[in-house]
Amino acid sequence: MVNAALRPAQPPASADAGGVNAPLFRRLLELQSADRRAVILDLGPARTETVALFGQFRCRLEFTDLGDCCEQLNAETDPLQQQQMVESLLPRRRQEAADIVLCWDILNYLQRPALKTLMAQVAIRSRPGTLAHALIAYSTPRMPAKPDRYAALPDGRLIIRHTTGADCAAPRYTPEDLRHCLPDYTVESAMLLKNGMQEFLLRSTRQTEI
Repeated sequence: MVNAALRPAQPPASADAGGVNAPLFRRLLELQSADRRAVILDLGPARTETVALFGQFRCRLEFTDLGDCCEQLNAETDPLQQQQMVESLLPRRRQEAADIVLCWDILNYLQRPALKTLMAQVAIRSRPGTLAHALIAYSTPRMPAKPDRYAALPDGRLIIRHTTGADCAAPRYTPEDLRHCLPDYTVESAMLLKNGMQEFLLRSTRQTEI
């Protein structure tokens, strides 16, 4: 079952046709089983490749495209209003909690308060032990001005489609930054990819409130 996106994806400006090998994303795929149902929360736009990839397993996919909402979340300084804004953007809470969260590169575009608020609300929708996959701009001080779009392939590679040719300063969050901003998660694994992104698996430690 697919619950689809709030907003349509913008057409790509350019693409990394060869793809980037993402070992930790591949690990998520290897953990899937045809016999076990999983709930996957994707914080990016609904993509045909993602639906096809996870459609081979017993799962429910939920998409909520946060790429165009980062500036709005960052601009809200009232914690309660920011929390309510996040609640309105994420899928409604269900009895069946998320097993996997796909953050892609969204976390790079959130300032620390918004990052903490978003992932706290995601944790509420997740099971204890849920894995969140994230890509953090790490080895370069600049990054695209808007989140990229990602197409996931069965072999674990990620095709990156840029939505803009402009760039901006990258926050270059460290594992220590993530531990501080995401108290409901621990860093399970981290790897530096060939494109300079740091790939993370974060494990939820919060008891679900669904």
